[in-house]
Amino acid sequence: MYTPVMSETIRWMSTRTASERLGVTLRTLYRFIDEGQLPAYKFGRVIRIKESDVEGFIEAARISPGSLEHLYPEPRSEQQGAT
Repeated sequence: MYTPVMSETIRWMSTRTASERLGVTLRTLYRFIDEGQLPAYKFGRVIRIKESDVEGFIEAARISPGSLEHLYPEPRSEQQGAT
């Protein structure tokens, strides 16, 4: 017999609420779930996500300083080609 051990109350989110919290479409949220990036739970026909997992997902997506240099390369000078 299953005996739950509750150290804290789980706060559940619907998929719609989770997608709004993340600022993504439902389709993108389902992809995160399907790819294993975000844990989710199915209760009958309903999918729920722990609020703490959504918050952890957000923190894990934080960008480290200095990791985006490839998005803004130094502009090429017009004088480099002319000699």
